[in-house]
Amino acid sequence: MPSLIYAPVFALLVFEMALFVSLIIPMPFTMKRKLFTFISSSPLVAKVQYGMKITFIFILILFIDSVNRVYRVQVELGQAKNQGGAAAAAAGSERMEVQARKFYSQRNMYLCGFTLFLSLILNRTYTMILDVLRLEEEVKRLHGDKPAGDKSQQKLSDAGNIGEIGRLKEELKKRDRDIDVLKKQSNGLSEEYKRMGDNFHVSDGTPKKDR
Repeated sequence: MPSLIYAPVFALLVFEMALFVSLIIPMPFTMKRKLFTFISSSPLVAKVQYGMKITFIFILILFIDSVNRVYRVQVELGQAKNQGGAAAAAAGSERMEVQARKFYSQRNMYLCGFTLFLSLILNRTYTMILDVLRLEEEVKRLHGDKPAGDKSQQKLSDAGNIGEIGRLKEELKKRDRDIDVLKKQSNGLSEEYKRMGDNFHVSDGTPKKDR
């Protein structure tokens, strides 16, 4: 059963290693910009990232459990060393079993630990590459080179904002638009109220006040 649990973790570690290699492979600027623009604007990638966050939470739980198991095995080995005489001879096979459990616990701990650590490295590498792409785009623009287009520049600027951050930004933009609409409606109602007040004074025979 434990091997079935940690087999997907190992597969995820291999996938992270392949993804890291693909990120650091030298590529032309245009190709890399298109790749990261696709990653930043793809809804499928956003869903995969959300699922990966949940997966890493489970891996963190497995890592904590494996650390706890290693500690308990260390305690059992310490107790076995303190035994002497016939008791130590009788506990020889049990001690071998404890050492085997120690090996598997340490393996699981390292596996989960490296998977979590590499996920942090991938996130940081992705952010740094995005920053480099934005700087290169800005340098090309300042040097007078032909820009890639406003749409491509906007997507590159918004890269890395997929998922929860991107959703929050979209909600803020929507609220700003709603506030602008309410302001326009308020101004329209105010103008209508003034016009109706002026018409009322005129129809009542009351002269309008000088402004």
